[in-house]
This record gives sequence, C-alpha cells and structure tokens, in this order.
Amino acid sequence: MAMTALELGLRGAVVALFLVVCAVLLLRYTAVHRAAYLGAAMGVAGAAYAISTAPFFPASSFGWSSPFVAFAMGSPVIFWLWAGAIFNERFAVRPWHAAAWTLLAGLGLVSYNGWMIWPDVARTCGRMLGLATIAFAVLGISQISRGWRVAVTTARGRILTALVIGIGVQMMLAAVAGLAAIPARAIGLSGALALGAFGLLSIWMMLFDPPESQPAVAGPDAGGQAGRVAAEPAPADLSAPDRASLHRLKHLMTTERAYREEGLTIGLLAARLGIPEYRLRTLINDGLGHRNFNAFVNRYRLDEAKAALGDPDQAEVPVLTIALDAGFQSLAPFNRAFKADTGLTPSEFRRQAIAGQNAAEDVEIARSS
Repeated sequence: MAMTALELGLRGAVVALFLVVCAVLLLRYTAVHRAAYLGAAMGVAGAAYAISTAPFFPASSFGWSSPFVAFAMGSPVIFWLWAGAIFNERFAVRPWHAAAWTLLAGLGLVSYNGWMIWPDVARTCGRMLGLATIAFAVLGISQISRGWRVAVTTARGRILTALVIGIGVQMMLAAVAGLAAIPARAIGLSGALALGAFGLLSIWMMLFDPPESQPAVAGPDAGGQAGRVAAEPAPADLSAPDRASLHRLKHLMTTERAYREEGLTIGLLAARLGIPEYRLRTLINDGLGHRNFNAFVNRYRLDEAKAALGDPDQAEVPVLTIALDAGFQSLAPFNRAFKADTGLTPSEFRRQAIAGQNAAEDVEIARSS
C-alpha cells in the first residue's frame, strides 16, 4: 500500500512537471522554434501517460478515460514528429501525420479499454500497438542523424540529443514489456521515475540554459557578411561572460541560422541565449556595431539573399522564394530593405551580378586563348 501511495504521489508530481513544460514551451519558445508546439504536445502526452498507467485507473471502458488513453498511446507519433522538427531543417507536419496518430491512438483505445468486450481483438491491437511504438521510437531516434553535427556543438543541443534518446529508449522498453506480457504493476514505479526524470531535465534545460564552455565555431556554409561578422574578434573591453555570450550569439546566427525563424525578436533571442534582453542589446550595438536589432538580423538575411541572387544556379528561383528562405515574411519589406542596403532592387541586383560573372568569365577565356 505504501508503494502504491508513493507511486501515485510521484505520478501526480510528474503530471505537474509536464504541464509546466507545456506552459514554458508555449509561452517562451513557440515564436523561436517550430518544435515548441510539438514539444508541448509531448508534454500533454507524457502527462496523459502518467495518468492512464497509474494504479486504479479504469482501463475497461470507453468513458471519460478514453482521451487520456488516446493521448498516451499516440505519443510515439508525436515523439517522432518532435524529433524531426528539432533535427531536420526541412521538416513539416503533413495531414497524413494526423492519420498516423489517429491510427495509433485507436489501437491504444481498443487494446486498453476493449479487453473485456473483445479480448481477442484487444490482444491483437495490443501487439500491433507495441510493434508500432517500437518503430516510431526508432524513427524518432534516427532523426538525430540529420542534425547531430550542429547539436553537439552546444551544451543545450547535447542535452536535447540525450533527452530524445532517453525518451525513445523508454518507449521501446515499455512496448517490449507489453509484448512480453510483463505486468504493468511490476514496472509502474520505474516508469514513473523515468517520466519524472524527463520532465525535470526538460524544465532545467528550458529555464536554466547551460553556458557554453567553448566558443562556438561558425559552420563552413555561413558565407557572405554573416560569415565575416561571425569571424570578427570580440572587442577587448567586453567581460568574459559577454564574450562567451557573443560567441554563442554568432553560433545561433551563422550555424543554426536563427534569423530565418518566424517572429524572432530580441526578447526571444535573449531568452534562447539565457541572458537579459538589455545585455543582448548592448552586445548587438556595442559588441557588433549594429544600430539596432532589426539591422542586425537583416544583415544576415540580406547577405543570404544576395548570395542566392548572385548564384547562377539559382537564376530561375523566384525572388519571393529567396526572400522567404532568408527569413523575411513577405516581399514588400524585403524589397525595401534590399534597396536601402544596395540601392538596387533584387531583380536589378541579380541581373548585374550574373552579368558581371559572365563578363569575368569572358575575359578569362579571352586571356587564355
């Protein structure tokens, strides 16, 4: 009885932890990273799993308990999508993803709540659910391969990688236990402890972003002025913490390309760096010499757009596509910012850049002949 009371108390704490995770993600990170909504969905699924697998939870009816079971059993699909949004730059949620979640949630409902009505069907659905859970957990962990080179360059990325692996492994172990017909009571407390560890790690990572011990190095593909800005040394009069923050800021902009993210503001970027907004503003104005935050962000966006417009291989790519890829939300502000920076429209810049490259090639050919 004491162990049951301990497990129930622990599960109540786990539910509270995951609800805090959801709140922090929705309030702090939704405009910074597209994975925040899916992370919040993971938090809801974790809370539902903690509730639906608790002792005395009714698992033989399709009543009020059904939403908890559905969210819990559909969590492997959400986990896969969440991992994809974190590590895959080209990830996008598709309608068929919702169909996959619905199918898995339906299998969970039948296997958990239908065993008294349709025991054979429930048993079959349970096996299918276990195998599907293992498959989606493996798919989720495999997403790490798409972005681990960037992730391991920051402490936050390394912790996030470990979190994805831990959640995926825990899902697989729970599914294997179900397939092996191990009583849920035998693994209930350990499962609750694992959920609590994941919740605490998530909150710690979001609220107490660990500082980098090594300055981040810009990636080889961060060209143009963005790459040159990242390579500039920090002013000597900056303090050691400010210099470290400046290195992390450059990493965010050149390697992770935060300037592409919709709704990016100085407050959200400061939260992502784990420093006060005024400190970030000082770093941008005094440390990097930009007049304001918009000029700082647009410098990266415009230089990416210039590189694309001057690339003969992208001569057929529409200007709007290049603007959106660089982080602008529409064509009009991009055109205004571009002309203010270069004195040319994007189309004029593209024509002159490509014409200049063609002329240089003609001169080189004439010299060699």
